[in-house]
Amino acid sequence: MNTQKAPSLFLLIFVLAASVLFAQPKLEKKPKLVVMIAVDQFRYDYLNQFSDQYTGGLKRLLTQGAVCDNAHLAHYPTVTAIGHATMLTGATPAFSGIVGNDWFDREEKKTVTSVSDSSVKKLGGAPGEGASPHRLLVSTVGDEMKMLGNSSPKVIGISLKDRAAILPSGHMADAAYWYDTKTGDFISSTFYFNELPQWVRDFNSRREAVKFAGARWNGNASQLPSASDSKLFSAIYSSPFGNDLLEKFVEEAIQREKLGQRNTTDLLTISFSSNDAVGHAFGPDSSQARDITLHTDRTFERLFAYLDKTVGLPNVLIIFTADHAVAPVPEKNQERKRPGGRLAGSQIVSAMQSALEAKFGPGKWVISTAGTSPYFNYELIQEKKLDRSEIQKIAAQSIAEQPHILRVFTRDQLLLGQVPSERFSQRVVRSFNARRSGDLEILLDPYWILSSSSSGTTHGTPYLYDSHIPLVFMGPNIKPGRYPEEVILNDLAPTLATILRVGTPSGSIGRVLSEMLQ
Repeated sequence: MNTQKAPSLFLLIFVLAASVLFAQPKLEKKPKLVVMIAVDQFRYDYLNQFSDQYTGGLKRLLTQGAVCDNAHLAHYPTVTAIGHATMLTGATPAFSGIVGNDWFDREEKKTVTSVSDSSVKKLGGAPGEGASPHRLLVSTVGDEMKMLGNSSPKVIGISLKDRAAILPSGHMADAAYWYDTKTGDFISSTFYFNELPQWVRDFNSRREAVKFAGARWNGNASQLPSASDSKLFSAIYSSPFGNDLLEKFVEEAIQREKLGQRNTTDLLTISFSSNDAVGHAFGPDSSQARDITLHTDRTFERLFAYLDKTVGLPNVLIIFTADHAVAPVPEKNQERKRPGGRLAGSQIVSAMQSALEAKFGPGKWVISTAGTSPYFNYELIQEKKLDRSEIQKIAAQSIAEQPHILRVFTRDQLLLGQVPSERFSQRVVRSFNARRSGDLEILLDPYWILSSSSSGTTHGTPYLYDSHIPLVFMGPNIKPGRYPEEVILNDLAPTLATILRVGTPSGSIGRVLSEMLQ
């Protein structure tokens, strides 16, 4: 061998090896439209459980998309507002500030929702307080698209729920629209514009909701009211036809806003809320849950067909996910000889109140609760010159002694991260926001739910039956297939930001899912 050529040969081999080792996916041209679709309370196992019955959009996603088989929520509680805030921020509640659907605001001295905003007004629908993303503390992918400044992308959020339309689309969205169950109209707020766009008013004037009067579903076992009033509009929300109505409005938005039909990339976030209402009422094992899931498959296909006609499906990046899953109905679990049951929230509050009164005297020691998290009366504590840490410990002990309580974490423990290292406790600590979270976080035993009702079910725990969600990417730059590695919902935002070549949202903790990029 020529020893003089050896160093050059070794150098060439090293350069070639390094180029393979550190190669990044070379992305094709950016999509004309990104459509992020969330289905409220859609469990991951629905993808497999009904797969042989899908003939439409869900089948298309499963066969043409990159399917993450082990996607989970990394936060607690697993509720709508937090899930939707996570999707396009990649942030946990500790940083996003969205710690629940609602919480007690100590500055405002009242319970607020994740999007309530007294500084803006509702546009359309029944009178009421306006809504905006002003409580969201971090940026979204849509915000990063807007801030790039070298194009004029449109960012629009649409859902039946206000929080599900507002939180994914972000601070700089051109619009967010949601449904008013009292009037059957789609509405917005003055945060976005001074009056509803003409096309929205035109859509509302057609009274599309009224067309569902008397409609049947669940094998004709369920029927909507025939009268065209608030009872019908509310019933639509709690049936598969709520998703159909939303899809009609989405088509109108795509057409009238020319989404994906301009010289830039637009972002449309859609959240189908009716699945959540049906799931709460009947549970994931019900015929109603199966019916609305199969109905969703067909609704998706209508949407995809419309996107193909107007934008061209090869130009559309579709992302499908959910904000949370749901627990089985406790009584159904008991039939299966599995654990589970119902615990009244009043029982928890009563235990704390009694313990604190016995130790420190009478007074309203708990001024509010959000889910399983109580807020203590700081003014009373200060008036009696007591130590907040002592109040936390005594209250926590009183709850821990109750049946079906797994763990109780105090504010002090969460601030210092003094919790077990396993995944469920870590989901609690990474979701604690010192300004907005309560003074305790309470975990019930698995399959136990807070419920004052004797029927239906709910979600909110860190356990896998509430955290396992679908996550599917389909379209330009995506390599189809099944991906078994565990990922988290927080990975969605940085992955999308990489595809679009925009900044990663400010609070993101996720990683780029480079394995599925072409």
